[in-house]
Amino acid sequence: MKQEQNVKQDLLTKKPFRLMLQLSVPAIIGMVVVGLYPLADGIFAGNIISQQAMTAISVSTPLTLLNTGISTLIGVGSASVLSRAIGKNDKETISKIMDNLLFWIALLSAIITVLGIIFSPYYFDLVNATEEIKGLAIRYIRVIFIGSIFVNFMQSANMLMRGQGLMKKAMLIMGAGALINIILDPILMIAMGDRAIEGAAIATITAQFIQAVITFVHFKSKSETVKIKKVNYDKTISKEVFSVGLSAMLMQVLSIVQQTLYYKQAFIYGSEISGIVMAICMKTQAFSFIPIWGMSQGLQPAVGTNYGAKQYLRVKEIMKTFLISSTVLAAIFWLPSIIFTEKLFVLFGAKDEVLNQGINYFRVFFSSFISYGIVIMTVTYFQSIGDGKTAGLLVMLRQVILFVPMILLMPKFYGNMGIWYSQPLLDVLVLAITVINLSKSYKKDLIIIQEKRK
Repeated sequence: MKQEQNVKQDLLTKKPFRLMLQLSVPAIIGMVVVGLYPLADGIFAGNIISQQAMTAISVSTPLTLLNTGISTLIGVGSASVLSRAIGKNDKETISKIMDNLLFWIALLSAIITVLGIIFSPYYFDLVNATEEIKGLAIRYIRVIFIGSIFVNFMQSANMLMRGQGLMKKAMLIMGAGALINIILDPILMIAMGDRAIEGAAIATITAQFIQAVITFVHFKSKSETVKIKKVNYDKTISKEVFSVGLSAMLMQVLSIVQQTLYYKQAFIYGSEISGIVMAICMKTQAFSFIPIWGMSQGLQPAVGTNYGAKQYLRVKEIMKTFLISSTVLAAIFWLPSIIFTEKLFVLFGAKDEVLNQGINYFRVFFSSFISYGIVIMTVTYFQSIGDGKTAGLLVMLRQVILFVPMILLMPKFYGNMGIWYSQPLLDVLVLAITVINLSKSYKKDLIIIQEKRK
């Protein structure tokens, strides 16, 4: 109890840069460790099994975002409600939030598991995967879907933990699972022989099960304020959770649309070689994105709690700190990937034509990654203050409204290179729209402050 009260005091009073370090460093470490799950699967599969196995796991990744979308919907929405409730000292909402989370995770995970196992083969036809890659991908993803309930509970509850500001505890739980996964990956791949691709999936869901158990114990017996009592639906909390969490879910689920179209266009306009290069691009981009997502998890309680306490000028100071820091963080992953692209490709087991053609494609595709920090922090800002509408609009623009016509039209005019140029062009447009919306929100808060002073 004392620890949780101290965290609240820090959120409301600590200097923004020190608060950013306190909240974001553990979150970044935890999320980077989580990112090692799919990255490790891909690297081990590429070296132990084949390039086709690595591609199969990468092509399966969009389907795993169905689970990520569910956990993000409930986790981010619940964390936003929780952090603002902490700022207002709303004990009734705090006491109900975990039970409502359990209700939705249990229901939605069951639906995703059944639908995922039944319909996943049709997805691989949709992206024009070759028969070998499709066969491996189906075997992998069906095992992954069996663990849906574990990963969804663990990820959403971990976000709720971060919403309290308990970043170190959240990091340790995530780290434990990632370590188990990395240890089990090569062991099970080698031990299972012809079923090596299933071994990669079993390693992942085993780690997720252990994380889920540790998380359940925390909220059942160790947490003083946010506790598991029973599985219970709350209409008022659910409405607010879905309102805020929808934009976060869209960011994950609409990535399915993005990645599906990227893979489809790559296989159509550039054959299997472009498909394999796209798999490396997707893996690298996803892993590089995760630290920024981790930093945004630190931003959420800082903005949410201060906004709930109506400290609007402090919210703006916190945002400035996070925007600058997230851009620096993006650069840390962006520069090495651009400079050492060949070594990166070799790490994934790339060789021959994939290596020769893929380096230039990758550098074009990844050239605008430096802008991601500003975009993600701004989307998180709108989620944190309860403005799900604006957050959802930014996500829809980036992942559907602007993206879909761009990825469909660019290759028609520029062939294979049109696929790789579409990403940086999209990112420049979205960055401009993001900055405009953030400026409008600042002006709105300034008007509120001025009216209070009259």
